[in-house]
Amino acid sequence: MKALKKYKFWFLTGSQDLYGDECLEHVASHSQKIVDCFNKSGKFPFEIVWKPTLITNELIRKTFNEANLDPECAGVITWMHTFSPAKSWIIGLKELNKPLLHFHTQFNEEIPYDEIDMDFMNENQSAHGDREYAHILSRMEIARTTVVGHWKNENVQNKIASWMTTAVGIAESSSIRVLRIADNMRNVAVTEGDKVEAQIKFGWEIDTYSVNDIEKYVSDVSDEDADKLVDEYYEKYEMLQGDKDDETFRRHVKEQAKIEIGFERFLEEKNYHAIVTHFDDLGNLKQLPGLAIQRLMEKGYGFGAEGDWKVAAMVRLMKVMTAGKKDAKGTSMLEDYTYNLVPGKEGILQAHMLEICPSIADGKIGVKAEPLSMGNREDPARLVFTAKEGKGIAASLIDLGTRFRLIISSVNCTKTEKDMPNLPVASAFWTPEPDFYTGIESWLIAGGAHHTAFTYDLTAEQLGAWGEAMGIEVVYIDEKTDIRSLKRDLMLGKSIYG
Repeated sequence: MKALKKYKFWFLTGSQDLYGDECLEHVASHSQKIVDCFNKSGKFPFEIVWKPTLITNELIRKTFNEANLDPECAGVITWMHTFSPAKSWIIGLKELNKPLLHFHTQFNEEIPYDEIDMDFMNENQSAHGDREYAHILSRMEIARTTVVGHWKNENVQNKIASWMTTAVGIAESSSIRVLRIADNMRNVAVTEGDKVEAQIKFGWEIDTYSVNDIEKYVSDVSDEDADKLVDEYYEKYEMLQGDKDDETFRRHVKEQAKIEIGFERFLEEKNYHAIVTHFDDLGNLKQLPGLAIQRLMEKGYGFGAEGDWKVAAMVRLMKVMTAGKKDAKGTSMLEDYTYNLVPGKEGILQAHMLEICPSIADGKIGVKAEPLSMGNREDPARLVFTAKEGKGIAASLIDLGTRFRLIISSVNCTKTEKDMPNLPVASAFWTPEPDFYTGIESWLIAGGAHHTAFTYDLTAEQLGAWGEAMGIEVVYIDEKTDIRSLKRDLMLGKSIYG
């Protein structure tokens, strides 16, 4: 994956000069100690930067605009240590365009019962100051995340760290560029969408090139470069040749190596972060990109099949939001294929014709080159594996004509009851929450697509907070979902988002 910016988050403390310089010295010292503690804790994925105490309209506005202009600043954390008159924040808040977290804490954990006096009360009145600040945030309808609790509390720190993941997704969303080398599959509705509105809402650029523009990069790949990558494949994966002889099988694999190298060179040169293909528009390509796309996804590129640019962008977004996460289990495009309806064993088999990211693989990964009825090309090589077990989320961003809706389904991945030796593609198997039947009915009522962006490494709340920051409707399907409430929520969503 292309390296992300070295993101940082600014810690901004509010106060005023009513109580004198000594009080302000304590305010600054307290906020510096909090920031130092956070940065040394190892709990936060990004550095937190302390900024001088904000006490005037001019300084607040100046600081927020400096945050706006700093490409490394992914968001601001605000805390009112004492009483900070909220009118002082209005202009700055109106101009702030970075994600905002309102941290409601105080420096001391316990009331100092034996020593407390009015000087202490005046200095340590976050319970007062943060209410004044929250009021103006609500009156101005400022989107924000609120975290309440003592700054040393592990759960509080985890909530702030979780918000950072969403904030980086918001920052990176505006730079996502999707390369379409094919249009949407003919007569398919759900992969369509308003690309201009997507750029307005999310910042995504979705551009189209002829398939032969990118195929030229494939044909220009030298045999030496392709063979070197094939050797890497043979070292890393288990070659499942079937009835193909050594020479024929290697030739099929080598074609995917050329596609991987050629596509990646094109993506890097043109600065794209996600790609879509379509089996009906392959130009001079000898194979439908399979193994090549799987490897590109593993490197951090987004992908959507049959021209599905919304899924491609969402997969890229999820890859960015989970980049560098410790013990990450993977992110991929997936598609609902078929059900197991045996009572007590219900689940959905997830797969695609080729292109599932190996980041979600559990155990050995094999390579097969099997016939494919779509595309009218030679047998494409692909990676085959089964997915990890565990909880994840499957997301579908749909265009309803007048608005976008983000549907997030919490799912539980398990292994299939039996092996599937004749299935020549990667697969996952999951059951949606709250149960198989309610989960699927909810998905259908909400209009969810058959392609999804799936990850083990984000919570529904983290991705949902991104959707809320984008100003779109977010629908959750999880353990709390019931059909009556879901229908009511969809009706409210229609009235609110139009």
